[in-house]
Amino acid sequence: MKKEIHPKNYRLVAFKDMSNEHVFITKSTVNTKETIKIDDVEYPLFKVEISNTSHPFYTGKMKLVDTAGRVDKFMSKYKKHLDKKGN
Repeated sequence: MKKEIHPKNYRLVAFKDMSNEHVFITKSTVNTKETIKIDDVEYPLFKVEISNTSHPFYTGKMKLVDTAGRVDKFMSKYKKHLDKKGN
């Protein structure tokens, strides 16, 4: 194993699943701008769109995650395209 290649600034970071508000804490080197207070302890906060508590593979439920409105944007563009062709 190569020496001196791994980061040394690991710290406890809270990761928040934005689809279901689940928060878990683990060690990470990720850069964050926000913080969250859990049990009177303040942690750096990193927001994720999906985690093991909301991913269909782990939950067994199909769920469409569309936080950016990508499906709506596609449908509106497609509709405009069809309207131009007269379909």
